[in-house]
Amino acid sequence: MNIAILGTGMVGRMIGVKLQELGHTVTLGTRNVANTLANENSDAYGNPPFKEWHKDHKELALATFKEAASDADLLFNCTGGMISLSVLEQVGEDVLHGKVLIDVANPLDFSGGMPPSLNPVNTDSLGEQLQQRFPKLKVVKTLNTMNAQLMVNPGLLEGMHHVFVCGNDAAAKDQAKEILNAFGWNPDQILDLGDITNARGTEMLLPIWLRLWGALGMAEFNFCIQRNG
Repeated sequence: MNIAILGTGMVGRMIGVKLQELGHTVTLGTRNVANTLANENSDAYGNPPFKEWHKDHKELALATFKEAASDADLLFNCTGGMISLSVLEQVGEDVLHGKVLIDVANPLDFSGGMPPSLNPVNTDSLGEQLQQRFPKLKVVKTLNTMNAQLMVNPGLLEGMHHVFVCGNDAAAKDQAKEILNAFGWNPDQILDLGDITNARGTEMLLPIWLRLWGALGMAEFNFCIQRNG
């Protein structure tokens, strides 16, 4: 498939590399190609600037958000949650019409410092906002409750742990689950929560995730849902 990754940060890079290794054609989308390639600063987490990383990953193309999405069979939203709506506005409703968007973003608001808050929260979610604004886009929320390494390599953790999926379109969720299977998630690890309103719950896991990160001093952990029967 031709797959567009919206966003050039660490999450988008890791997902893009994995998809390319699986045989897909991958294009990373950015707001301004020239500016992205000219940036020489590491990000807030110490990851190298895109142009340095891209020297070792030339097989992944770089284009504007709209250009990347136009020829794509499948989209990943790996942008910061606070700008995801504006990014999709740049892509345009005509381009998004009928496509599947796997949304891994979280609406983390850092304007008040650390730890960030969620905006929206409780009675709405980023996943729902994307679906409401672009009703012909098939939004599937998944992979947003763990770090990027685990997203594409769940085998980094021993034992059972889970990934959540929600969305309004059953066929779109099936396509997302196929991608999850290819990443290494087995069917027993994939929990389908139902429609896109359930993105409220998965996004609201981020406050406890962030605090666990601080308490544990590492990010390679995930949630396991234990049940009888």
